[in-house]
Amino acid sequence: MSDRTFFLKPFPSDSPRFQLEISGSVDRQFNQLSIQYQILGQLAELAIPTATNLPSRKDELWQQTCLEFFLGIKGSPQYWEFNLSPTGDWNIYHFEDYRQGMQPEAAFTSLPFVVHNRPNYLLLNLELNLDKIVEIEQKIEIAIASVIQSKAGEMRYWALTHCGTQADFHLRDSFTIKL
Repeated sequence: MSDRTFFLKPFPSDSPRFQLEISGSVDRQFNQLSIQYQILGQLAELAIPTATNLPSRKDELWQQTCLEFFLGIKGSPQYWEFNLSPTGDWNIYHFEDYRQGMQPEAAFTSLPFVVHNRPNYLLLNLELNLDKIVEIEQKIEIAIASVIQSKAGEMRYWALTHCGTQADFHLRDSFTIKL
């Protein structure tokens, strides 16, 4: 078992003006990846898009509140960006190298996850079979991040670690969870 608990922190210049904690856990059993996010605090201050009845693949989900993770294969420059909206909408992009060759990942036609949105917390649970993109014996590296939009329209960027002078979730040094 490779269960890891995580706590995200805002980009240093993005200190939130309200109480918020973003944490969760990630686990890989065989080639099944489980990720749980929880956002606790003053959710009334956040612009959280409402759930849709027909979740679908959509672009530019990061332009509003969106939970994200990045998955790379150890020793390889390629990686995937997973975008999970509280609406249920999603997307997965494949990159050949740092911000190079971005393409929607065709191996997935759906990304089912569960969102529980309550007044003081938001939970998101994802169970994902990695067989379509990663072989079971390959070691993976993960970065976990969130884009949080306030009701005032301010964007805040949260991650496990911030390695650059600007918020940049794609920096491979931020893929700090090893599974």
